[in-house]
Amino acid sequence: MTYCVAVKVDDGLVFAADTRTSAGVDDVRTYNKMHVFETPGERVFVILASGNLATTQAVLNHLRRDIADDASNSLKKFRHMFDAADYVGGLSVRSQRESSQLMQSGVDFRSTLILGGQIQGEEPALYLIYPEGNCISASPETPYLQIGESKYGKPILDRIVRPHVALEDAARCALVSMDSTMKSNLTVGPPLDLAILPRDALRITHKERFDLDTPYYASLKKSWGDLLVRSFQELPRFEWEAPSQAQSQLL
Repeated sequence: MTYCVAVKVDDGLVFAADTRTSAGVDDVRTYNKMHVFETPGERVFVILASGNLATTQAVLNHLRRDIADDASNSLKKFRHMFDAADYVGGLSVRSQRESSQLMQSGVDFRSTLILGGQIQGEEPALYLIYPEGNCISASPETPYLQIGESKYGKPILDRIVRPHVALEDAARCALVSMDSTMKSNLTVGPPLDLAILPRDALRITHKERFDLDTPYYASLKKSWGDLLVRSFQELPRFEWEAPSQAQSQLL
């Protein structure tokens, strides 16, 4: 299973992804689900991937080959983010079709992607690319996109993420969303990757990997858990409760 989230605010873009690809009792595997294509000062793209790993690898290989071959259609050539998203969607459909022809039927080759970034002269943008190749963009009303196991990490995003939120606050919110998902679903797990793309920087300024014992992430996780408990203790009491009854039961 997978959980990836990308956030668009006025100050730029934030990307976060787990790395777990399987979570059996005695078989835990990890794989990088965040991929950066960067020409500093000109353009930068980040791809988050969920779904069939073979399809994802095929798409990434096509992307790298087209860049290396200086193909007319490549991430180095597009002038608009939508065209880049349409191109990546086409590669995904092609890779799914090729894989299904080579391997046995019954295997799910679908892959869902998030493409985000900025091309010089354009606004930063986020696109959710469906297995069918079509895509939708993030908007001021929905300034984040998720793929994979999204339901557990969605409530904090709905409450906090707005276009005016500071970039660092958006990054903290993305990590809390990841932590909430891992708390409820063992198939999503560390290490966690985080990347921050400020508006008009045209390069990733911060790229971090967090494990459970990484000092910052451990502190964030503990602080969030403690604050949740304290906030719950301060909720209004039923009229029949003694003032300290509910609090004492939680301690």
